[in-house]
Amino acid sequence: MKQQCTGYDSTLGMSRRDCLAQVGLGFGALALTDLVAGRAPADEPDRSRQGMLKELHHVAKAKRVIFLFQSGGPSQIDLLDYKPHLNKVQGEQLPDSVRRGQRLTGMSGNQSSLPLVGSPFKFEQHGQSGQWLSELLPYTSKIADEMCVVKSMYTEAINHGPGVTFVQTGSQFSGRPSMGAWLDYGLGSANENLPSFVVMVTKNKGGQPLVARLWGSGFLPARHQGVRFRSGKEPVLYLNNPSGIDLSSRKRMLDALQQLHQLQLAGQPDPQLETRIAQYELAFRMQSSIPQVVDVSGESKETLELYGPDVNTPGSFAANCLLARRLAEQGVRFIQLYHPGWDQHGGLPGAIRNQCRETDQPSAALVQDLRQRGMLDDTLVVWAGEFGRTNYCQGVLNGGNFGRDHHPRCFSIWMAGGGIQPGFSYGETDEYGYNIARDGVHIHDFQATLLHLLGIDHERLTYRHQGRRYRLTDVHGHVVKPLLA
Repeated sequence: MKQQCTGYDSTLGMSRRDCLAQVGLGFGALALTDLVAGRAPADEPDRSRQGMLKELHHVAKAKRVIFLFQSGGPSQIDLLDYKPHLNKVQGEQLPDSVRRGQRLTGMSGNQSSLPLVGSPFKFEQHGQSGQWLSELLPYTSKIADEMCVVKSMYTEAINHGPGVTFVQTGSQFSGRPSMGAWLDYGLGSANENLPSFVVMVTKNKGGQPLVARLWGSGFLPARHQGVRFRSGKEPVLYLNNPSGIDLSSRKRMLDALQQLHQLQLAGQPDPQLETRIAQYELAFRMQSSIPQVVDVSGESKETLELYGPDVNTPGSFAANCLLARRLAEQGVRFIQLYHPGWDQHGGLPGAIRNQCRETDQPSAALVQDLRQRGMLDDTLVVWAGEFGRTNYCQGVLNGGNFGRDHHPRCFSIWMAGGGIQPGFSYGETDEYGYNIARDGVHIHDFQATLLHLLGIDHERLTYRHQGRRYRLTDVHGHVVKPLLA
């Protein structure tokens, strides 16, 4: 006869919670039973890795996201938003009618002079779409007809910490779940042997610090946080068995953990323990899957050349872009690449040229590679920073050498694939590149649109915490429908 747990049984002295603990032993224990036997569950799906959404809110156009985050605030004026008027008024003061009393950062707010400075780099139109792109982006210009450039992004944050946190979590304050964690919570995993949210940071780059809370789970269960991949022999820390621990020793340890788990559940179920057991199971599976996915020895010469010479340097942006494509092929849902170094308060012409040398070819190659493999249509690629740069010089304008301060009023990003309108430019800034003239896109609008492409209504993916329901877009945001293909 099938056992049922319908309420309190006074004869047995067993509550419904006790019954669930005794009969079910928790999903983590079920998975661990198979784990210690040396195999992954075959008939029973890993319930800990299923999303909370039983079905999508609408038809999805994208299955996965690769977010190329350019940390530090790339200068839109020198890359994506062509402003020839600035070159005509080079050295003149920022007009009060343009500034409109808006606040500046503490780094340039006390300057007695705010001289305007145009871009020293040439812009040309590319592709049938006629996208205006800087000469610093020769490879990106080749995918102009795949790109949707949004020139009217704006944010509320004026400094890096709050700015990056806002893009990643929908709030300037730390403690909220990151975008990838929300997706893992809502959609779950498409591959039982890999995490659904992976993070990589370009190795040996300076710039603003990037901390783990940016890909953390916030108040969501810890299993939804991003897993950071690193270059070298151990891509995921603490995944491999320690020295002196063989498979049989690990099996005995997991066997002992299962016994402790059952003892705990006999008294009261513990969600945190369930999560931990589920993570042990995933780690066990990753021990065999990770070496395969990071081994690029089977990639063709043509593919490696597509990503550029840095692809052979582990931890470089190029190497991470290639690994991102490989992870996407394996069903990883959200892949976040961080490339620091765009915070160019001084010496911008030389510094931004170097940044583009590191990122231009790999970014374009990723889009081309996905297209060649038939994956671009359902993979959304995003290239963005936390804010833009000012149209005036920070400090003294010294000939061709200058810097730009943070600018949250308007900045540019680009997207490709995954249901985004290709060969399209959206939004417009004024001739000074200081304010939005048309079709502004707030950070929450961007996040709402990204979720929409994945089949999620941003207002309906929520989590109850401390008496209220939270969402990625807080209480704002709308889908920018002109961006959709």
